[in-house]
Amino acid sequence: MQAKSTLEDTLELMRDLRERCEWDANQTHDSLRPYLIEEAHELDEAIREGDDAKMREELGDVLLQVLFHSVVAEQRGSFDIGDVAAGLIGKMRRRHPHLYEGGDRQPWEQMKARKRASIEEGLPPNLPSLHRAHRLQDRAAGVGFDWPDVDGPAAKVEEELGEVRTQLRDHPIERTAHGAPVHDERHAALEAELGDLLFAVVNLCRKAGVHASLALDKANAKFARRFAEVERLAVERGLVVGEASLEQLDGIWDEVKRVEGGNGEPGTGNGG
Repeated sequence: MQAKSTLEDTLELMRDLRERCEWDANQTHDSLRPYLIEEAHELDEAIREGDDAKMREELGDVLLQVLFHSVVAEQRGSFDIGDVAAGLIGKMRRRHPHLYEGGDRQPWEQMKARKRASIEEGLPPNLPSLHRAHRLQDRAAGVGFDWPDVDGPAAKVEEELGEVRTQLRDHPIERTAHGAPVHDERHAALEAELGDLLFAVVNLCRKAGVHASLALDKANAKFARRFAEVERLAVERGLVVGEASLEQLDGIWDEVKRVEGGNGEPGTGNGG
């Protein structure tokens, strides 16, 4: 039976590649940035698909990036993989003082808040908007600025939706001859109200124990799957999707939902 490789084996492989492979030797922290992002997305896809074999492979690719950056830093004389490991162990112990330091259990966000200059400190500027909203709300909740239950966030969603409807009713968006919205003060005001609504929905998701980005990701996949079936059935019935009426497409949509067992209300593009 072949012995399993160790993390030390992977580290030595990375050092060897830096010495003997021209491409690997020429890489820098900056040049590697796109690969880290790409590999993280591929791992996320494998997790979403529940594909263990693919997940194992993609975890290896992410590990490669960790090792690559560590060896590059080691060769610069800055830090090495041991320093990375020590930093991780120290952080995990600080996050769990009740387990490792004989202290009391404390919310992590509360502990971090004592060291932060602002609620945004430490959040990557290019973090996806839904995830950023979730993290901002997490941080605020960590210092006690939070609803006690889901009723408050749910009511806030209704309030913000009412404000959007009022904005749409009292200040209709003007459109160009080609149908594009005119970016004037009315459009800016509507954008602000819709932003508040989205933020409130993220807060409701968070309070209900659901991550908004994961929920939306699944809703996107469901809509794409169902609409692909709508397109297939339309072609099968001699309809041209771009020329079929809304009523025809909506009827097929409701049919697809019934076959799939969806629980959403009938209606155009509701995704439910």
